[in-house]
Amino acid sequence: MNDILQACGRGLRDLLHPKMVWLVVWPIGVALVLWIVLAVLFGDDAVAWLSTTLADSTVGQWVGRWLPVREVTGGLGWVLLIVLLVPLVLATASVIIGIVSMPAMVEHVAGRSYPALERLHGGTLAGGVWNAVLAVAVFLGLGLLSLPLWLVPPLWPVLAALLMGYLNQRLFRYDALAEHAGADEMRDFFKRYRRELFGLGVLVSLLSYIPFAGLVVPVAAGLAFIHYCLARLAASRGVPLPDKR
Repeated sequence: MNDILQACGRGLRDLLHPKMVWLVVWPIGVALVLWIVLAVLFGDDAVAWLSTTLADSTVGQWVGRWLPVREVTGGLGWVLLIVLLVPLVLATASVIIGIVSMPAMVEHVAGRSYPALERLHGGTLAGGVWNAVLAVAVFLGLGLLSLPLWLVPPLWPVLAALLMGYLNQRLFRYDALAEHAGADEMRDFFKRYRRELFGLGVLVSLLSYIPFAGLVVPVAAGLAFIHYCLARLAASRGVPLPDKR
């Protein structure tokens, strides 16, 4: 747990570097504009689908015992759409950063904090894109399966954190190691530290519940994963690291 907290602290520290500022701004801006446009164009259709799905779900049938479920779910459809927009915007920004920005972030962190770590180039651009596609597919699938549970107020923050935790670790772990680890090292690393990586993903996702902090979560998550993965990789190879990382 201490290694996870240290990685988060180092990621937040690096977030203050001027090189990272632009990486914070443009992915969130692109994701926000994209989802606002989609909401304007397809919001009514999305709400109609959400309302029907909720009405036919177990939760909807349970509510229907006491209330006119179609009327209730019609209003809740808009509420649910707005609630879903937050993780969708963050997820889209995370995907953009995972595919486009992570190489520059890895270069920045590795050059400053892990200069002695040998680069074995076990990952590829095609592998990173395919990893992102799989991560998004599973993320969306789990989101759709859990959709009725988002109506239960105590559950939706937990669901959002767990889903974003999965997406974070699946997106960023590959790109964090692609430059430095060998292919076999990467497979072994993902298997050995699966729980820790998921825990780190959930922890950084919780920052989005702090007002305005959600704007920096995707970049902060990427930096935290780079620090965690490279520090673990260095330790496994017995590579000495600078005292100040």
